[in-house]
Amino acid sequence: MQHVPVNAALRTTVTIAAVALAYYATAQVGLVLALVKDQVTPLWLPTGISVAALLMSGRNIWPGIALGAFAVNITLSAPFGSAVLITVGNTAAPLAAWYLLNRFGFRPALDRLKDALLLVFAGALGAMLISAVIGAAALKIGGVIPWRDVPAVVSVWWTGDAMGVLVFTPLLLTLPKHWHAPPRRLVEAGALLIVTAVLASFVTVSESRLLFLVFPMLIWAALRFQHAIAAPCAVIISVAAVMSAASGHFVASDLLTTMIVLQAFNGSVALTGLILSAITSERNQARQAIERACEQLAETVARYKEEGVRNRLGRVVPPGSPAS
Repeated sequence: MQHVPVNAALRTTVTIAAVALAYYATAQVGLVLALVKDQVTPLWLPTGISVAALLMSGRNIWPGIALGAFAVNITLSAPFGSAVLITVGNTAAPLAAWYLLNRFGFRPALDRLKDALLLVFAGALGAMLISAVIGAAALKIGGVIPWRDVPAVVSVWWTGDAMGVLVFTPLLLTLPKHWHAPPRRLVEAGALLIVTAVLASFVTVSESRLLFLVFPMLIWAALRFQHAIAAPCAVIISVAAVMSAASGHFVASDLLTTMIVLQAFNGSVALTGLILSAITSERNQARQAIERACEQLAETVARYKEEGVRNRLGRVVPPGSPAS
């Protein structure tokens, strides 16, 4: 029988507790921002935390997701059985995302276009459909919703969970542990975040439909700093939009239209930052590889010259012999 080291077991236990606490805390934030109390949440941050935690710490921390989800679901209006079933879906979806992403060679650094697309289609749109279907089924079984509302509940649940992954997971995966940069770069990054926050808080409540003004800031962040600043900018913009909708500003003619417009905007923000950052990182890696190859080639040429290469046919004059 294989024994797990005490330190490793303790580390896993602490991580599970931290994930459960983070899930519960961010769920409370999501419920505050719900468009309909305890029901319509366009940005479910716990899914982003769950997927990121699994990718960073491994599948053994799944009990933290289950504990956090159950603590949230048991406090809502659904029957106990429905709360348990919803918790199963809340746990299964991030695990499915973890499996699919690892199955297809996902790199958490998100430094390739492939990784960005995998997070979008496998981690967000694909895996999060599991929690939406199970959640809607649980509410129907518990008598909370009628059959006619099931498709709407599935779509709202699905987009809310998917947006949590698209907006929040890149932030956690690419958060720099040590960011050494010249003071000018740090000032630029700080100013970019501040301007983005101010601009987002203005355009999301404006009656003039000026939402497009946030995209130049997002593009600037992605091109100059990649995910390190683009991901926080996407979170700031999306949270501002959801807060605006929850307070009654970001509103269309009805709730469904509001959700469609809001999620289209948040999705555009998330995809712009995520994909442009990945493409820029991939381009930078290619440029660095070419520069290294050129340096190695220059060193090789210089070494051959020093060893006595005399003509294009490759005739070598041994070191120490008289020149021809």
